[in-house]
Amino acid sequence: MESISVFDMLSIGVGPSSSHTLGPWRAALQWIDELKEKKQFDKVVGVSVDLYGSLSLTGKGHATDIAVMLGLSGFDPVTFPIENIEKEIDFINSENKLKLNNEREINFIPKESIIFNRKFLEFHPNGMTFKAILEDGSKKSTSFYSIGGGFVVKEERKSKKVKLEKFSHFPFPIKLGTELLEYCKKEGKQIWEIVLENEKSLRTEAEINQGLKEIWDVMLDSMYVGCHTEGTLPGGLNVTRRAYNMNKNLICDTKYSNAEEWIEAIRDTEVKFRQILKWVSCFALAVNEVNASLGRVVTAPTNGSAGVIPAVIMYYLVIENHDANFDDIRKFLLTSGEIGSIFKKGATISAAMGGCQAEIGVSSSMAAGALCELMGGTPEQCLMASEIAMEHHLGLTCDPIAGLVQIPCIERNAMGAIKAINACEMALNSDPSKAKVPLDKVIATMWETAKDMTSKYKETSEGGLAVQVNISDC
Repeated sequence: MESISVFDMLSIGVGPSSSHTLGPWRAALQWIDELKEKKQFDKVVGVSVDLYGSLSLTGKGHATDIAVMLGLSGFDPVTFPIENIEKEIDFINSENKLKLNNEREINFIPKESIIFNRKFLEFHPNGMTFKAILEDGSKKSTSFYSIGGGFVVKEERKSKKVKLEKFSHFPFPIKLGTELLEYCKKEGKQIWEIVLENEKSLRTEAEINQGLKEIWDVMLDSMYVGCHTEGTLPGGLNVTRRAYNMNKNLICDTKYSNAEEWIEAIRDTEVKFRQILKWVSCFALAVNEVNASLGRVVTAPTNGSAGVIPAVIMYYLVIENHDANFDDIRKFLLTSGEIGSIFKKGATISAAMGGCQAEIGVSSSMAAGALCELMGGTPEQCLMASEIAMEHHLGLTCDPIAGLVQIPCIERNAMGAIKAINACEMALNSDPSKAKVPLDKVIATMWETAKDMTSKYKETSEGGLAVQVNISDC
């Protein structure tokens, strides 16, 4: 059984898509490492990349080609300055050259070297093959698959032993919600405490806290940047950024100069029901407007659903508990990460495999359970909250107009955040022992629904809103 760290489920990267941007970027970096391990890197004179299936059909809208070039250039998606993306891509396009891993300059014509194939590979809809031509004329190729949330695998994963030694000593291996609850009951711990023990088998508690702090800092920054950036989003749909005006109208004339002061300013605003709805929506929209413009966000569990968890955390900070601090945020992230990993093991977090239920549905479920934890819910109530949130996202399709992570993706984050809060409240006022649908059953149902869903509703832009609304209409 594969054990998944919170830092795998909540990872820092660049938008707009974890499957179609972050995944290919990481795949390119892995391929370079592979070339170096095989002593082939210094012999490379040419490179080409074939993109297949969903990566091809919506690749342009998801900046897959840009991500591949940045990965081949050796840049780290966690630390690379996003303001330098345009400059680096312009150089490659204008000079028809690429500095492989920022070491070896090779000829590279993007329009010829990155091939968009409509064909689907059997293993996964998000397939890609990297090919290298060596000095002696021989060719070396490797295929990777972007399986959601920035995770990248090779097909041999199914037939060969996967290197999971670092996870073999997890004290509490978890695949099902029932197993998580059993550990909580046996150990007398909350969900976040069980997850923390697992994480401590990988790194020190200080390292865990530092990593979670970095994740929260990016989440907060993406909300702050999104709420203070106006204009339209790139891509051709001419989508107007809304978070800027929403924040401006809600915050009124209150003065602040940074994100922390902004949080305090929001706490002093009017908090009637309509204002709460607006604030939660504003936070979620802000993150995904940043994501849509190749900004830095946290996959939670994907880039397309990156706004739900930050929005719900902010709801807790500015509405529910003005005394909340990083300790609360840490508990939230640990709990949400574990819930997400259960979904990944039992179903999928890839829209190319399961539609948007696998992204917004899972993120809403993660947020609902984690919020319930902070609100004093029992472990059973937390998983009940997660189940309720997913139950009402079942069957949600992925049909991005023009293949961009903008319509309906950005608004869906706001709706997912609101549903998470609602699911939490319902669970807190319910007896989980009387629940008719356990979390594991709804995860199994989600997976069956995913398998039954036609491919045109799985991130291909071949169905739904993607064909009913043309880019020319926008």
